[in-house]
Order: sequence, then C-alpha cells, then structure tokens
Amino acid sequence: MSKVKSTEYLFLSTYIRARENALLGQKRLEQMVEAADFDEAAKVLTECGFADLSGASDAKLEEAFSARRAAFLDEFEKLCPEKQLVTAFRLKYDYHNAKVLVKSEHAAEARERLLSACGRVSPAVLAEAWREDSWQDVPEKLAAAIQQARTTMVRTSNPQLADMELDKAYFAELLAIAGTLSTGFYTGYVRLSIDIANLRSAVRCIRGHMDEGLLRTAAIPGGNVSVESVCRSYTDGVAEVFHDAALAKCAELGAQAVSGAPLAGFELACDNALTAYLTAAKRVSFGPEVAVAYVASLEAEITAARMVLQGKRGGLSPEALRERLRVSYV
Repeated sequence: MSKVKSTEYLFLSTYIRARENALLGQKRLEQMVEAADFDEAAKVLTECGFADLSGASDAKLEEAFSARRAAFLDEFEKLCPEKQLVTAFRLKYDYHNAKVLVKSEHAAEARERLLSACGRVSPAVLAEAWREDSWQDVPEKLAAAIQQARTTMVRTSNPQLADMELDKAYFAELLAIAGTLSTGFYTGYVRLSIDIANLRSAVRCIRGHMDEGLLRTAAIPGGNVSVESVCRSYTDGVAEVFHDAALAKCAELGAQAVSGAPLAGFELACDNALTAYLTAAKRVSFGPEVAVAYVASLEAEITAARMVLQGKRGGLSPEALRERLRVSYV
C-alpha cells in the first residue's frame, strides 16, 4: 500500500496553522502567571476559546479541558488523511483508562468518573468489559494488556508494577502504528518519549536506592537507548548513558538529581526536550509533521493551564509558577 503524500495534508495543515493562534502560548501563559488570582488567570483562557472558568471547581476545569481535547480529536478524525495518526493520539487515553480500571481492582470506590472519552473505546464500553470480563468490543492488544495488568494487580497488589506493564504495551502499540505512517517524524517523537520515560525511571530508581531489577522491569523497549544501556545507568551513570544531544541537558540534570538536587529542574528539562523536537515542524509548510506538533502542543497547553490555575488556587507566587512551566511551542 502506497504512503499518503504530504500534499494530502495541505488542507489540514492550513486549518491547523489558523488555529495555532488560539493556543495558549508563551505570552498568554505569562498573563496567567502574572494574574492577581485564580479568576483573573482563568479569564485569559477565554482568548483561547474556553468559556469563562472564573470560580470553576477542579471538576469543572477538567470537564472544560476534556471537552476541548475531545472536540479537536473529533475534528482531526474527520480531516486527517491518515486515520492511524488519529488512532495513535487516542491510544494514550485508552491506556489511561486501563490504568484507572486496574487500580480500581482494590479501590474502595468506583473510579469510572475518571475515565476519558478521548480514546478509541468509550468509557461505557470499557467499563462494561471490565465488569463482565468480556472483551470482544475492545481492541485485542488493549484487552490483552488490561487482562495481564489486572492479573499482576491481583497477584501483587502493586499498582506500580501494573502501570509498568501497561506503559510497555502502550508504547509497543504506538510504535507499531507509527511504522505505518507516511512520516518518520512521529516515530522519532515516540522514540524520544520512550527515552525520556526510561531516563525518568533510571533517575528515580537510582535516587531512591531501589533494586536494579525494578529498573529492568520498568525500562521500555523501542527507544534510541536500548534497555540494556538503560540498566547500565546504575554503573555508568545516567549522564553517560543518555548522552545524545536531544537528552544531554536532561541527563546532566538527572545526574544532579541522583546526587540529591531537586527533581523539578530535571522534570522540566525532560518536558522541554519533547517541545524542542516538535519545533522542527515549524519549518514544514504542510504535512503530517504539522498535525503531530499541533496535537502534542494542545496537550501541553492543557497541562500548563491546569498547573497555573491550580497554583493560583494554592497561592503560589509567579516566580514559583515560572519555575514549573515548560517552554511553549507557540
């Protein structure tokens, strides 16, 4: 089967470029940071197409963010020449829902209210499959991953181990989808995401004096840095293992965190490394790269807005908020 040509993305790319002006962006984020209080910061989001969220509860904020994400993914599905690219972005929410359900195995209350409607499978269908242990309406790989994680949760009562299994299944499925697309740009993004996840695991395991076996269990295959190399972080150090240019700054700060420095700077550098990768799409007039960068940036916008608003509600200073903000794509 022939690959989709970049010219088939011309309409979607034009549509996205027009919408980029409505992303939160660095300027509006700074306005939110400098706002006197929660309500004033929330009003900035009206410039991005949100309803006025002044006085909104955390639940209302999540509802607004979820609606924005869902609306764009629905539009994206109609306009994108490669439906598998839409599937790739929806996959994240399927596996988020899987984690919610698996963690409910020993929970005192149902967690179905935490399920996202942005995945391939509706929350109602997934919750029913979970209750009935009947998976015919769930994609095969997702169903297998959930059942395996559920078995692990029952056997160990350890949600961390179940999460690790689901993360591996998620990235394996994501890489398989990426290999069918017309661009290597998305594959590069996924591989970098795996590297960053593995670097974070290495830093936390070494910093917490955890057994090397836990890192081997957590390490996700498919990144630019092999699992064997990731596990060598215990002996060679994270700065030596993750020395690639895209991760050099992250690895340097990770090494400092291993030695006791705060994790905040390291975590921020990891987020910024992904944003830096996406900026290559700005040099592309049209093509799948534009779509990949936009959808990833929409996610980053929601994360940033949530963090600032929660910070404002909690009384954090502008300086404290800036320390936590990643670089914006726009």
